[in-house]
Amino acid sequence: SKFSATMVSLSLKFGNTFASSIGYATYGLMLSSFLEQVERGYYFGRVALNLLHKLNVRRFKCITLLIFCTFLQHHRESLRETIITAKEAYLASIEIGDFLYAGYSIVHYFVDNLFAGVELQDWETEIENYCIILDNVKQQSALAYLKMQQQIAHNLRKIIDRPDLLIGVAYDESLMIPKYNQNNDINSIIFIYVYKLMLAYLFGQYTNALDYIAQAEGYSITKLGQVQTPVFHFYAALTYLELYSEQSESEKDNTLEEVKNHQIFLAKWAAHAPMNHQHKLDLVEAEKYRILGHKTEAIELYDKAIAGAKENKYLHEEALANELAAKFYLHWGKEKVAAGYMQEAYYCYSRWGSKGKVAYLEEKYPQLLEVILQPTNSASDYEGTISTSVRSSINTTTNIQNSNLLDFPAVMKAAQAISEEIELEQLLASLMQVAIANGGAETGFLVIHQQGEWLVVAKANQNHTENLQIPLAQCQELPQSLIYSVARSKKIAVFDNLSATSQFAGDTAKATLRDRYIITHQPKSVLCTPITKQGKLIAILYLENNLTVGAFTSDRIETLQILTSQAAISIENARLYQQVENYSHTLEAEVEKKTQALSQKAFDLEQALTNLQQTQAQLIHSEKMSSLGQMVAGVAHEINNPVNFIYGNIQPASEYVDDLLNLITAYQNNYPKPTAEIETIIEDIDLDFLLEDLPKLLGSMQTGSKRIRDIVSSLRNFSRLDESQIKKADIHEGIESTLLILQHRLHSSQEEGCAAKSPEITAIKNYGKLPLVTCYPNQLNQVFLNILNNAIDALNEVCIQGKNSDFTPTLKITTATIESRFIEIKIADNGTGIPPEIVNKIFDPFFTTKPVGSGTGLGLYTSYQIVVERHSGELICVSNLGQGTEFIIKVPMDN
Repeated sequence: SKFSATMVSLSLKFGNTFASSIGYATYGLMLSSFLEQVERGYYFGRVALNLLHKLNVRRFKCITLLIFCTFLQHHRESLRETIITAKEAYLASIEIGDFLYAGYSIVHYFVDNLFAGVELQDWETEIENYCIILDNVKQQSALAYLKMQQQIAHNLRKIIDRPDLLIGVAYDESLMIPKYNQNNDINSIIFIYVYKLMLAYLFGQYTNALDYIAQAEGYSITKLGQVQTPVFHFYAALTYLELYSEQSESEKDNTLEEVKNHQIFLAKWAAHAPMNHQHKLDLVEAEKYRILGHKTEAIELYDKAIAGAKENKYLHEEALANELAAKFYLHWGKEKVAAGYMQEAYYCYSRWGSKGKVAYLEEKYPQLLEVILQPTNSASDYEGTISTSVRSSINTTTNIQNSNLLDFPAVMKAAQAISEEIELEQLLASLMQVAIANGGAETGFLVIHQQGEWLVVAKANQNHTENLQIPLAQCQELPQSLIYSVARSKKIAVFDNLSATSQFAGDTAKATLRDRYIITHQPKSVLCTPITKQGKLIAILYLENNLTVGAFTSDRIETLQILTSQAAISIENARLYQQVENYSHTLEAEVEKKTQALSQKAFDLEQALTNLQQTQAQLIHSEKMSSLGQMVAGVAHEINNPVNFIYGNIQPASEYVDDLLNLITAYQNNYPKPTAEIETIIEDIDLDFLLEDLPKLLGSMQTGSKRIRDIVSSLRNFSRLDESQIKKADIHEGIESTLLILQHRLHSSQEEGCAAKSPEITAIKNYGKLPLVTCYPNQLNQVFLNILNNAIDALNEVCIQGKNSDFTPTLKITTATIESRFIEIKIADNGTGIPPEIVNKIFDPFFTTKPVGSGTGLGLYTSYQIVVERHSGELICVSNLGQGTEFIIKVPMDN
């Protein structure tokens, strides 16, 4: 926790890095799980995800998503959302080859599938593939988790004696629990006992469940922030309440205290994520009111729990709430009401895919499931109201009872096939084939009410479905009068032999007024059923069998009821999906249009920015050159006068000195014996050395002053403030002036960064015969200075590296005329060269490879602008890494 807090503190203080997302996520985990600050913890989790998406950090995506979905997301969002996140974490792990976190992610994916009530067959089939993957990548710990969940699915879907024991085809708890204890793998042990508690309670093994509660509590399960924690409190509370009636008074007090503690935990979780936990809390409250004899409160809370579980798609807990409500009414003596709830529980468990639990209910409460389990007679003529509930009552002209001939798992599989389709055309095809196969029809039609009229949208036989778009009034292939009749009554109509039914048949005139199709085609077995959702008529299904009379028996009618119930939901969903798709396409077109406009704007802004940067660079260069020129001109002017004064007086001074020296020589010749005083002075001043050295000093002074005059002249020639206009100039003179200014860098000197003096740089000049060139002389001089400076830096870099003791730094300057229209100046060095990936960038503004403070990144950019833009020439760089670099300047003679 201290580590995560430090990461967050540093990120907030100094800015986010790629690893900050992990810091925010783990800090959120600490706040939520250990400090019970759920809202703040979730907030930091969301911050982590936002940062993850903003920076697009692939390396830390998997662990950040895993922390979020495992410890934070389910505290504030639907558990089904965490399923999506866990899968995303798995895919992110696979993408970077992190199989450890891939294993953890897919484990939580299946954990959330189980606890969210996703149909067992969906993920039990899927889990096998991931077991193979984890085994191949040697992730044995995660593989053991998946095997554990695979065994749970097996225990729920099969009929076995002890479903609370995780021992079977995939897993053996008797072998794994000792291993977990040996490795101190607390989390795995907790998972085992939560699963065993859940299974023991569901299958009525309450004493065993009590033992599993104690085992789990021994490992401090309440301190975990994972999704199994509220599941534990849920089943623990229900177990205590189930055992309450068998206990002594003192035990009952302890039980109520235990239940209260579990309710407190559930209430905390439900406060932040009611979509996941409120129905659990309501069901525990209902059971508590049951044992305390508060029937009114219990009734309300049972229904509330059922509705909450159904709304949030907790199918297994919807089933459990119905089961407990049924038991409540059964003990109250209201068996008919109990039967309704128990049948709903039966259907929910069937949809969940728990064959073991369905068999348990059949054995435990056969009297409540009699409607489902009893045999039936066939029907001849049938009318009834169909709603989206499979428990809707059916009224027929004959006595019809439910049939045990109904293959409920097969029906559920068919309903699931319909529910899986989201595209409307595919849904219609699937619905018609399932309806014909399960209803025993030859042909069928689906009529949908759309935009104020009835449209025939599908026609099917046993082999093929054809999608249509025909107004019902124009369709001659089915009895329109029957369709309209069912549409008005919203009641199912079943006929053993429709052509013999007087309501629809008669003489020719009557047939014209009634329905020509019936007279013409003489249909036999016909079923026409409305498809409704919450009382709203959505569609009408018409089925026909002309091979036999009475084809649509009651068991087939019941099958079709279940299928059309699912079809109503699926059709609505498909319509919504189609609307969303249409809107999405419209939105995509709009977005594309906006994106193109924004792209153009972005391009224009980018161009404007580039132009601004270039203008800024040019202004900087102009100001820099103006300041430099003014400074150079000022220095040259200030130095030039005294230097000229010195240089102009050295010659007369030399002549005066010569005269004095001649006089001294004459004195020595005429007076060879000087006085003692003069002799002493001669010795003190070392007259002989003075006579020899003084002419040399004067000569040196003359040379030095001439040198200063030349430098000043070069500075004035370089700055050329008086030459801002284009004019004819001597290119060689400009190069020589530049070399003279850089003379101190060409000679052996102590360069910064070198352990010893840098060797002398040899400048090789291969000058061709050049005419005067029309140009901006001062600007070209700046180009020569920039390129020569960079070349000297490259040569000195070799010195700094000190890898080649035989290295002789060399500059080579070549000039020539090209095609009698251009002059070409080549400046080459034998330095380190420029890496290929950098060569294309060297003329970009502000690009530099020099250390901070050593370069502005404007030198070569400015040179390029001068040569290319100002002189309509070319500036090319040719570089070979390790061999050197050559800059080629090509400008027209007459610009």
